[in-house]
Amino acid sequence: MQPTNRSQRILRPVRLWFVYLSLIVALVLNFIPTGRLPGVPDWLALVLAFWCVREPLHVGMGTGFIFGLLMDVAYGAAMGQHALAYVLLAYGANALARRVMWFGPIQQSVQILPLLLGVQLVMVLVRVLAGAEFPGWWYFTGSFTAAVLWLPLHFVLLLPQYQPEERDDNRPI
Repeated sequence: MQPTNRSQRILRPVRLWFVYLSLIVALVLNFIPTGRLPGVPDWLALVLAFWCVREPLHVGMGTGFIFGLLMDVAYGAAMGQHALAYVLLAYGANALARRVMWFGPIQQSVQILPLLLGVQLVMVLVRVLAGAEFPGWWYFTGSFTAAVLWLPLHFVLLLPQYQPEERDDNRPI
């Protein structure tokens, strides 16, 4: 019996320029000033988790560290706050990659939610230890928003891989 949530299409290999372009776009989305709006996801953490699950050999802790340092510099945050959180996210996503890939996109979002909550928890702990005050429980709603956005993000980021190299009427896939 064939699983119903699996696509029968074969994906093309991902192009690394597209992976890093999507990470840079997520970095820019994080720079949009939203104030203290609850529920705004950490776009970079979401896209980093996606690529760590899909491409664990190409995107990992080094990528998380570099993009985390860029976030720290841009936000003027405690140096290493985002870097530490993104390295832990990349480690966890790489460790769970094989298991998460067995699920469909909706179930994947449930598997990724604890990692996204962990990122926010690490960042809050570092801030509190540095002397800042607790931002409130509404701060953690961004992880739930990111988990909901996993499904559309999944299809948007995989769209270039669904394109055939060349059209052939004799080839069914």
